[in-house]
Amino acid sequence: MDLDRAIAISAAGMAAQSTRLRVVAENMANRDSTAQAPGQDPYRRKTVTFANRLNRELGTPTVQVSRIDRAQGEFPTRFDPSHPAADANGYVRVPNVDSLVETMDMREAQRSYNANLAVLETTNAMLSRAVEALR
Repeated sequence: MDLDRAIAISAAGMAAQSTRLRVVAENMANRDSTAQAPGQDPYRRKTVTFANRLNRELGTPTVQVSRIDRAQGEFPTRFDPSHPAADANGYVRVPNVDSLVETMDMREAQRSYNANLAVLETTNAMLSRAVEALR
């Protein structure tokens, strides 16, 4: 039945966005996590990549998390000569986490999750009405 497929597709979308939200939460929680010693790297921002995968049981494509990677690039620095991880010039490398970017990712994940939830609720209501009509 096509309504079963709609439920599975929506549930997969919700699961993918839940993972994305978890990664955003990790990034936000670690945005001040510096290294403990000079030369060590601070926390590196994580990113989520999605992929379209075939759900063989239902014979329909669904979204899934393909991988969770670490964002590449240079770390910003902050002048703090008293920090244990400060280099010889007094600079500490800080995580490459931008609160504004994380907030936007969080809102996008929330909107996507809510859209999938709305489809799930609508599909459930349609199934309930079909069952009531058959009684």
